[in-house]
Amino acid sequence: MASISLEGVSKVYPNGFVAVHDLDLEIADGELMVVVGPSGCGKTTVLRMIAGLEQISAGTIRIGDQVVNDVAERNRDVAMVFQNYALYPQMNVADNIGFALRMRKLSKQETAARVREAARALGLSEVLDRRPGQLSGGQRQRVAMGRAIVREPNIFLMDEPLSNLDAKLRVQMRAEVARVQRRIGVATIYVTHDQTEAMTLGDRVSVMRHGVLQQCDTPQVLYDRPVNMFVAGFIGSPAMNLLEGTLANDLDSVMVGSQQLQLSAELRRSRPGLIRHRGGPVVLGIRPEDLPAVNGDRPVAVLYGEVELVEALGPEQLVHFRTDARIVRLDERDLNADAGSTAELDEEINVARVAPRHRIGVGDRVAFAVSPDRLEFFDSDSGDAIRE
Repeated sequence: MASISLEGVSKVYPNGFVAVHDLDLEIADGELMVVVGPSGCGKTTVLRMIAGLEQISAGTIRIGDQVVNDVAERNRDVAMVFQNYALYPQMNVADNIGFALRMRKLSKQETAARVREAARALGLSEVLDRRPGQLSGGQRQRVAMGRAIVREPNIFLMDEPLSNLDAKLRVQMRAEVARVQRRIGVATIYVTHDQTEAMTLGDRVSVMRHGVLQQCDTPQVLYDRPVNMFVAGFIGSPAMNLLEGTLANDLDSVMVGSQQLQLSAELRRSRPGLIRHRGGPVVLGIRPEDLPAVNGDRPVAVLYGEVELVEALGPEQLVHFRTDARIVRLDERDLNADAGSTAELDEEINVARVAPRHRIGVGDRVAFAVSPDRLEFFDSDSGDAIRE
């Protein structure tokens, strides 16, 4: 068993493209670290550098206590699972799982015992005699995992292993991956572009953008305390609403379009950095679930909007509404294609997550309660969160 350490790791290709820049990351023995980000952010390159499939341009990679910068891939004791299963179609499940063990010249008895154990852990005992073409997509993915598990590697690397599965099967396999990883107890790096997958799987999650690590923390901290607008907009489904605003000089309120939202003294105390922005522009972040529709007495802070679309999802409604405040949008290339609802609306729309008991229709003018202590503030120039 081993930990993984990356210190100042960079990857620059011959054409000058910087795929990964000065990455520092520590994955503890037994930890499941998810690396998430949009396509082209460098997450798969990180995995390939750890595996030895890509040479690093700068920095140090350690597996356990050993620096592996110049260690060949076959000598790193790394097992990988890819999104394409890469199974041998002419072999049955048992032979596919045990292939690497036979290459290591293990005895037939030990190979068979390890294959049976892996099959039992992955629910494949009944299909050991079948060939890949006779299996479902989920079963084929489990065979690919079994082939990696039987090697008993020091570390486990997964590159978007569930992306070829349908939505329902992905949910089932996420639970399977988490269960197996806990059972084998080795440091695991799991790469995905799907932030829902990242949030439900990872002990910690690393968010990348343009080859640079943006934030690494537990899923809940990423959600509750994003360090910048990119993390705020990427993590969460639907994404955080980001609106342009102007702080009052005395910091007791913020103007959002033509509407004034009152800010509490507690919020001002908890975000002393706001004083540097008094009287100036900020970006206000509000999670959809922190905009409940007002029912009864008006709270101190209310945001009014005209409803453009209502998505009834059973236990909740996603209410898409328009205000006269300008919306801050990230570059579409940075956004997770799987995030948010199925609605296709123009850019000036906010989203609220509302209880189904509220009768809301298109064209209604609705009051949404705003809890000041749930607001996030970002620097309108740098995009960094305003706190200290």
